[in-house]
Amino acid sequence: MNHEKTTLEIIAPTVEEAVAKGLTQLGLREEEVEVEVLDAGSRGFLGLGSRQARVRLWIREKEGIQNSTTLENEQKRALQIEKKRTSSSATPQSTPMEADSQEKFILQTAEQITGELLQKMHLKARLRATMLPPEDENDQPTVMVEVQGEDLSILIGRRSETLNALQYITSLILSKEVGKWVPLIIDVQGYRARRERQLKVLARRSAEQVVHTGRKITLEPMPANERRVIHLELRDHPDVTTESVGEEPNRKVTIFLKKHHS
Repeated sequence: MNHEKTTLEIIAPTVEEAVAKGLTQLGLREEEVEVEVLDAGSRGFLGLGSRQARVRLWIREKEGIQNSTTLENEQKRALQIEKKRTSSSATPQSTPMEADSQEKFILQTAEQITGELLQKMHLKARLRATMLPPEDENDQPTVMVEVQGEDLSILIGRRSETLNALQYITSLILSKEVGKWVPLIIDVQGYRARRERQLKVLARRSAEQVVHTGRKITLEPMPANERRVIHLELRDHPDVTTESVGEEPNRKVTIFLKKHHS
C-alpha cells in the first residue's frame, strides 16, 4: 500500500457498498476522496468463483499522481469518449436556453459510455437512455439506461453485483464528462421490475418491524428510483412514514412511526 497518502481499503459485497462504507468510516463525502476499484467482485461467469468487491479510498489532498491502474483505465476511457464527443459535435455547456440540449447530451453520453463498456466485455446489446423525474425537490433527475439483448443475465451477476459495478463505473465516467454527479440506473432485460417487487416486499417487512419494535429503520443507500418505490409502497401506510436522508449518491430511506404512535 502506498503510504504517501492517507488511504482506506474496504471489502464489501458490491463496489457501491464498499465506497459507502469507506466514506462513513472516514467521515467524508465522495468529492473529498478518490476511489480505486481494486476488484469489482465476481461477474458471475458460470456462477463460479464469486468474490466480494474491494476498493481503496484516497483522501484527496491535492491533484496528486494516481498510480491506480483501474483509475488510469477509467480516465483513459473518459478521455477517449471526450475526444469522440468533441470531434463529432461542439455542444455548448449549460446555458438557460439549452436545458433540452444538455439533457440530450447527458443521455447520449450515458448510452455511449455504457455501449463502450459492454463492447469491452464482448457483449452485444440494444441501449435506450431516458430521464426519470426527481423523487422530490431535493433530488436530481435520474438517467435510466435500458439494456436489451440475448444472454445478458451475466450482466446482473449474483445479487446484482456485476450490474452494480457496471452501473457505478458508468456513473463515475458520466459524472466526469458532465462535471457533476449524475444519478444513473442501468436496467438489464427488465431486472428493474423484478427488483421493484423485491423492494416492495422489503418496504412492507421493514414497516412491520418498525411497528413491532417502535424503532426507526434506515435502509441501505439506494438510487432515486429505488427510493421512490419504497416511498410509494408505504405512502398510505396507517402507522409509518418515510423520508430520504443523506446526500447523493448515498441517500437512504428512513422508515419511522407516525407521530400519533409516539
